[in-house]
Amino acid sequence: MATASMDVEAGRKGSDRKGFYQELILAYKTLGVVFGGLVTSPLYVYPSMNLTNPTEEDYLGLYSIMFWTLTLIGVVKYICIALNADDHGEGGTFAMYSLLCQHANISILPSKKIYTEEEQGSTAPARAVVPRRPSKLRSFIERSLTARRLLLMTAILGMCMLIGDGILTPAISVMSAIDGLRGPFPSVSKPTVEALSAAILIGLFLLQKYGTSKVSFMFSPIMAAWTFTTPVIGVYSIWRYYPGIFKAISPHYVVRFFVANQKRGWQLLGGTVLCITGAEAMFADLGHFSKRSIQIAFLSGVYPSLVLTYAGQTAYLITHAGDFADGFYKFVPRPVYWPMFAIATAAAIVASQSLISATFSVVKQSVALDYFPRVTVVHTSRSKEGEVYSPETNYLLMLLCVGAVVGFGDGKDIGNAFGVVVIMVMLITTVLLSLVMLIIWGTHSALVALYLVPFLLLEGTYVSAVCTKIVKGGWLPFAVSLVLALVMFGWYYGRQRKAEYEMANKVTLERLGELVVGAHRVPGLCLFYNSMQLIQEEEQVGWLTPVLAHYIRNVRSLHRVTVFLTLRYLLVAKVDAKDRVAVRRLGPRGVYACTVQYGYADPLREEEEDGLAELVVRALREHVEDEDEAAQEVEEAREAGVVHVRGKTRFHVTGDTGFFDRVLLGFYEILHGACRSALPALGIPLQQRVEIGMLYKA
Repeated sequence: MATASMDVEAGRKGSDRKGFYQELILAYKTLGVVFGGLVTSPLYVYPSMNLTNPTEEDYLGLYSIMFWTLTLIGVVKYICIALNADDHGEGGTFAMYSLLCQHANISILPSKKIYTEEEQGSTAPARAVVPRRPSKLRSFIERSLTARRLLLMTAILGMCMLIGDGILTPAISVMSAIDGLRGPFPSVSKPTVEALSAAILIGLFLLQKYGTSKVSFMFSPIMAAWTFTTPVIGVYSIWRYYPGIFKAISPHYVVRFFVANQKRGWQLLGGTVLCITGAEAMFADLGHFSKRSIQIAFLSGVYPSLVLTYAGQTAYLITHAGDFADGFYKFVPRPVYWPMFAIATAAAIVASQSLISATFSVVKQSVALDYFPRVTVVHTSRSKEGEVYSPETNYLLMLLCVGAVVGFGDGKDIGNAFGVVVIMVMLITTVLLSLVMLIIWGTHSALVALYLVPFLLLEGTYVSAVCTKIVKGGWLPFAVSLVLALVMFGWYYGRQRKAEYEMANKVTLERLGELVVGAHRVPGLCLFYNSMQLIQEEEQVGWLTPVLAHYIRNVRSLHRVTVFLTLRYLLVAKVDAKDRVAVRRLGPRGVYACTVQYGYADPLREEEEDGLAELVVRALREHVEDEDEAAQEVEEAREAGVVHVRGKTRFHVTGDTGFFDRVLLGFYEILHGACRSALPALGIPLQQRVEIGMLYKA
C-alpha cells in the first residue's frame, strides 16, 4: 500500500512538473504574439511627447507616472483581475458581454440561446459563480431595454476600437523602428523613412494569407531578444547617467509634476498613456494561450523589462534633456547601435503581427454572431482554431495602415492618433469588468467600488487628456471605430427587423402539412436553411420561415428527405461535440428539423469530406437507426444527391415606411448586397447551392 501511495504521489508530482514546463513554454511563446505591442512601446513613448525645455523634475515625474500606470493597469487590473473574467478561455470586451448574457437575462438577441456551464458540460469557470438573489443592478438592466442596448453598444464599441488600434499599431511600431536610420545617417529624409515603412507593412500584410503558424516560430526568439536586451541597456544607462532614478517610484513625484506643470502636465498624459499600449492584448488574446502563461510572461519578463528600459531612457534624458525626440535610439550605446536597430526593426514587425491577428479574430467572432456583414474567414491552422485570416479585412487594414504612414508622415503625429482608442478600450473593459464582479462573481459592492473608482479616475483622466489630441490626428482611429460601430448596428438592426417579419409571417407545422400534401416529392436530400428555431430544450417549436411557403407555392415540389436546418451561433466560445447537432422528426414523412450549434470560437467549416451535409446525415442516421424504412429512405436520398436551399430576402421599402426605417434598412440592404452569401462561407460546392428570392415588406 505504501509503495502504491508513493507511486501515485510521484506520478502527481511528475504531472505537475510537466504542466509547469508546458506553461513556461507557453509563456515564452506569448512574447511573440501577446506582448509585441506592449514591450516595444519604448520606441515611441518619449518621441510622442510634446516636451518644452524639460527639467530633471519633469523627467522624474514622467517616469513615476509611467511606472504606476504599468503597475496599476498592467499588474493589478489585467494580470490580477481581468484575466479571471474569461468566457470559456476567450477574453476581450465581447467575451465579457457574452459572460454577462449567460448569467443574466440581458441579451437582446431573441434567436440565440445562451449556454450556461451546466448545459455545456464544460469545466468550471476560472472563478466560481456565486449563487444569490439577483442584485438591483442586474434587475434594472434586465427590465430596461435601453440599458441592454447601451450595454451591447458599449461592447460593440470596444471591439471596434480594438480594430482601430490594429490600424495604428503596425504603422507607429514599424515607422518608429525605421526612424532609427536618421540617427547615424542624418541625410535620410522623412519620405525615405515613410517609403521603407510602407514597403515593410505591405510585405507583412501580403504574408498574412499563409497564416501566423507559418512564421510564428520566428516571433518568440525575436521578442525574447528585444525583451531581455533593452533592460540590460537600461541598467547600463542608469549606472552611467543617473543611479538614483528609482527614487521616482515614490508617488509624490507625480504630485510635484502636476503642481509644477498644471495644464501642461495634464496634456502630457496623452504621451505617457502610450507606455501601456498593447496591454489590452493580454486579455483579447487570452484564447490563444492560458491565463497562467500570460501571468508568468508578464510578471517575470515584460514588466521588469519595461520598468528598467524606461528607467534607463529617463536616466539618459535627465543628462541629455533635449534628446527626447529620439528618446530610444539616443540612449543606445554606439557599439551596439546596429544590432539594436536590427532587433528593434524585427520586433516592431512582430508587434504589428499581434494586433493584425487579433483583428482577424474579432472580425471572425462578430461575423459568427451576425453583428457584422459576412466576409471571408479562412482557418490557417488545423490544430489552432483561433488562427484565422480574412482577405477583405487584411487588405482594408493594409490600405489604412499605409495611408496612416503616408498621411501622418511622422511617428509623433501617429502617436497623437494612437493613444485615443487605446485608453478608451481600457475604460470600457473597466466598466464591463465591474458588471462581471457584481452580477456574476457576487463581489461586495464596497470591494467593486474600491476597484472601479480608482480606475475610473485614472483612465478617465487619461481619456480627457487624449481627447485633446483628436484634432491632431486622433480623429482617424476614432472615426474608423465609429464607422465600424455604425456598420455593425445597421447590420444588426436589419437582421432584427427581418426576424420580426418572419415571426409575424411564420409557417406553422399545420400549414407545413398542408403545403407538403400538395407538393410533388422528388428523389434526393434537401437541406433547407431556416433562420427560425425548431428545436429547443427537447421540444418542437411550431413554425418555419415564410420563404418555405414562397418556395413550395412556386416550385410545387419537395425532396423526399427534407431537413429544415438552423445554424445557431451562441454567445459562448465553444460548443461541445455532443451538443453540436440535434435532430427531430416533423409531422410529414421524410421531413426533419435539425439544429447545428457553434460558438464564436468554433470553426465554421466542418472537417468531414462532405462538410456540413455529412454532419447532418450522420445525425439523421443515428436518429432513425431503429426504423429500417426511414433509415433506407435517408440512405437513398443521400445517394441521389444533396441540394442546399437558402432564402435570399430583401426589404421592400415603400412610401409608407418611416424615415428612420428607410435610412437604416436602406443602409442594411447596401451592406447585404455587398456581402458574401452564407453558403460559400460554409464550403458548400457551387453546383449544390440554390437561393430563393423573396421581398419582405418593411
